[in-house]
Amino acid sequence: MASNFGTLFRISTWGESHGGGVGVVIDGCPPRLPLSEADIQPDLDRRRPGQSDIVTPRKEGDVCKILSGVFQGVTLGTPISIFVPNTDARPEAYSEMETHFRPSHADFTYHSKYGIRNWEGGGRSSARETIGRVAAAAVAKKVLKLLFPEIEILAWVSRIHDIESKVDASLVTMANIESNAVRCPDAEAADTMIARIKKIRSEGNSVGGVIDATVRGMPLGLGEPVFDRLEADLAKAMLSLPATKGFEVGSGFEGTLLTGLEHNDAYTMRDGAVHTTSNRSGGVQGGISNGEPLIFRVAFKPTATISKPQATVTTSGEDSMLAARGRHDPCVLPRAVVMVEAMTALVLVDHALRQRAQDCLPR
Repeated sequence: MASNFGTLFRISTWGESHGGGVGVVIDGCPPRLPLSEADIQPDLDRRRPGQSDIVTPRKEGDVCKILSGVFQGVTLGTPISIFVPNTDARPEAYSEMETHFRPSHADFTYHSKYGIRNWEGGGRSSARETIGRVAAAAVAKKVLKLLFPEIEILAWVSRIHDIESKVDASLVTMANIESNAVRCPDAEAADTMIARIKKIRSEGNSVGGVIDATVRGMPLGLGEPVFDRLEADLAKAMLSLPATKGFEVGSGFEGTLLTGLEHNDAYTMRDGAVHTTSNRSGGVQGGISNGEPLIFRVAFKPTATISKPQATVTTSGEDSMLAARGRHDPCVLPRAVVMVEAMTALVLVDHALRQRAQDCLPR
């Protein structure tokens, strides 16, 4: 089972949602990077369950512990292992799932592929696996900030169900994003989104939506032609997150409604450097960053686990009904914002290190 991501900055996540804990091993982090648990914990706090009344009530502190790779406050250049214990696991709440496949979950496909599965909360298919990604990305962000001091990675909820927000990607700030529980910078839309999520939760149902993201202060030249295009690696990264169903960069599908003349980003000189007059490419051309802000969006389906009875089959092949129990998010998007930021950082740091290794000769 592949649990690895990256080429030079490589991560391996491990652990199950209701086991002893989860974590990550980072290989390829440069030595002498100042690092402590305090650098990692803030992003884990933003991802953790139980932080508001519109997410799962599971109470986990998600307190991290660095087990290796750091000595006297700096990285050694050796593998960094980070551990987060599960302190509020309740596997007994999932006993019925031992014999019943949950609709739209990984239960049936895992069982079919491996002949065995961890039915306690979904095991590896649970979003709890993303703790390792978020922890690793906190390290990646520190590396990126040293290499590119102006870089800023921001993601936010732009839509919940059919509720659209109005957000200017060039002006949005982390303070705007963190100003409410749903992490939507449009305060009016955020209030409506929160009310919708609460209503849906009271009905035992769930909703999905869209997360937008931008990276300002992007360096030129990240991304490889052909197979490892920057947008291709971002697409893989985002679609590896639980509940994702779509990825767009720049104009995305809307760009198909334009002509080439309307869509092309014309070049101009500004402040002694080449820039584009528009950014329908989303900051990437030919698979390589062009120095403009990176812009993309990710679609998330409604949470698969709902408390309403649904038709299913058992492991013995009998038709049955199932109403899920346990503690679940009625909408994954408020906590997925941090996951989108994390995967962005992991892609960018890997390509940054690859570019520095490749383009090392004098020009």
